[in-house]
Amino acid sequence: MTMGPVTSKSDEQVPSVEEATSTPPGVPAKAIEGRSLGQIAWTRLKRDKVALTGASVIVFLVLVAIFAPLINKVWGHPINEFHQDKINPSLGGIPEPGTWGGISKDFLLGVQPVTGRDMFSQIIYGARVSLLVALSATVVAVILGVVLGITAGYFGGFVDSAVSRLMDLILAFPYLLFSIALISVVPVTTAWRIGVVVGVISFFSWPYIGRIVRGQTLSLREREFVEAARSVGAGPTRILFRELLPNLVAPILVYSTLVIPTNIVFEASLSFLGVGVLPPTPSWGRLLSDAVNYYTYDPVYMFVPGLAIFIMVLAFNLFGDGLRDALDPKANR
Repeated sequence: MTMGPVTSKSDEQVPSVEEATSTPPGVPAKAIEGRSLGQIAWTRLKRDKVALTGASVIVFLVLVAIFAPLINKVWGHPINEFHQDKINPSLGGIPEPGTWGGISKDFLLGVQPVTGRDMFSQIIYGARVSLLVALSATVVAVILGVVLGITAGYFGGFVDSAVSRLMDLILAFPYLLFSIALISVVPVTTAWRIGVVVGVISFFSWPYIGRIVRGQTLSLREREFVEAARSVGAGPTRILFRELLPNLVAPILVYSTLVIPTNIVFEASLSFLGVGVLPPTPSWGRLLSDAVNYYTYDPVYMFVPGLAIFIMVLAFNLFGDGLRDALDPKANR
């Protein structure tokens, strides 16, 4: 009896790599595209629904602040227009009990005690003040912190010691008491007061970003790309701002989004204590301060500005957390 040839597995035809990865006939080949770090971070951020919700709220609040005059013209009243007919002097200058602070179709958030001014207009114009002070102070603080932090981390030695001791000195100040004492003696004008508030907040905020940037720079200055830049004759200025700074964008962005809500609360605290933005310029902190004497009669006076501050601070914190996770290559989200 004859038997056919025996074939082993090694004799079977195995498809080559080209055949295994080839595209079936009639199907166009899809090019493999590389993605930058920014594209990867954006892809991860788009998957974070909580961060996107926070970003949407921030955009909404910014638009409200920008178009406050138009919005107030449609749904509100002039910010300094008194409505004495909406309050009862015999009750201490508040609306009738049970009206929730005078809320009606004409006054969407009620009226202020004593003056009877529209709370809706005070809230939307107060958003302007809070965002203006917080964003301006953050920009100034980030510029100071980045310049001094990257300089101290790169040069080291005496420069690093001097900048580090300056940071420690500023952080040791009781900044709230210092702010109250300083702002109390400045000229009593709205422009001066806002400028001093921005200056005080940024002065006490920059050491935090300065420490972050200094620590990152200490590790980056020993990397190969910095040594390569030195080998081709690059000077300190080019290395600082063309080589090191682009690698510090991620922590700078994350810090900025997280420090803005802190500045919002700080501005509100100063206004609450009576040393912030001067009246009649609307301020959420001063609305809270005015509500202290009336919250037992009608809690809506404290609830409305407090909720506005809470929503804005929460939105920035949620977006900052999501941005940090998106820019962190070690994150699992």
